[in-house]
Amino acid sequence: MAVQLSYLYGVPIRQRPLLLSPLTRRRTAVSQVRAVAKNAQELLKSGEVEAIRPKEAATAIDSEGFKLLDIRPAWEWEKARVKESVHVALFVKDEDYGPIGLLKKWVHFGYIGLWTGQNLTTLNPDFIKEVEAAVPDKNTKLLVACGEGLRSLIAVSKLHKEGYKNLGWLAGGFNRTDETDFPSVEGPEKLQYATIGGVSYYFLQLLILLQAVGKNN
Repeated sequence: MAVQLSYLYGVPIRQRPLLLSPLTRRRTAVSQVRAVAKNAQELLKSGEVEAIRPKEAATAIDSEGFKLLDIRPAWEWEKARVKESVHVALFVKDEDYGPIGLLKKWVHFGYIGLWTGQNLTTLNPDFIKEVEAAVPDKNTKLLVACGEGLRSLIAVSKLHKEGYKNLGWLAGGFNRTDETDFPSVEGPEKLQYATIGGVSYYFLQLLILLQAVGKNN
C-alpha cells in the first residue's frame, strides 16, 4: 500500500495511505503483463529464446534435450497433456470471493466464461518457486508451452529473468498442434482442443460430427 510523506520542520509526517481503485490496480496489472510480453518478444528476436514450431517439438525433446514445461491452468492440463511433461500453472483460479471479486467473476462469466468455459484467473504468485522445485537446474533446456502461445511468452520472460537461459517457446501453442506432433498424449480430449470449453465446446463437437458425416458421404 502506497504511503504519502510530507515534512514539517524537516520531520516526515505519515499521511493517509493512497488507496488504489480496482480499476487502477487492473490497469497496472495489464501494463505489467504487456511489458513482460514485450520483453519476451525481444528475447525471441535476439535469439536468446528459441521459437520452436509444434512440428519440431518432438525432435527438440527427443534429440536436443528439451524438457516440456506446460504452464496452462490445471483444468486445461487435465483435459490433455503431453506424457512426462512438467506442469506448473502460470495462472491459477481467482479465489477472491469478496464483493469486487464476485463482481469480476460475474462479468467474466457473462463475457467469457459461459462461452469458453474458462475460470477467472490470476497470476500464480509461486510460479517461479514451483518451477525451481520441479526443475532446480537452471541450465536445463525448457520448452515452455501453453494453449495459444501468449501466456507462455509471459512465462518465458519471467523464467529468463530468474536465471533460466536455455529456453524455447512453443510457437502458437498446443492449439496449433497436429495429432502426430506429440506421439504420447494423455487425457480425455485432443491436445489442440484442451483450451475449448463452455458453450463453444458443444459447437466444436457438432462441427467434428458434421465433418465425420461429410467424409462418410
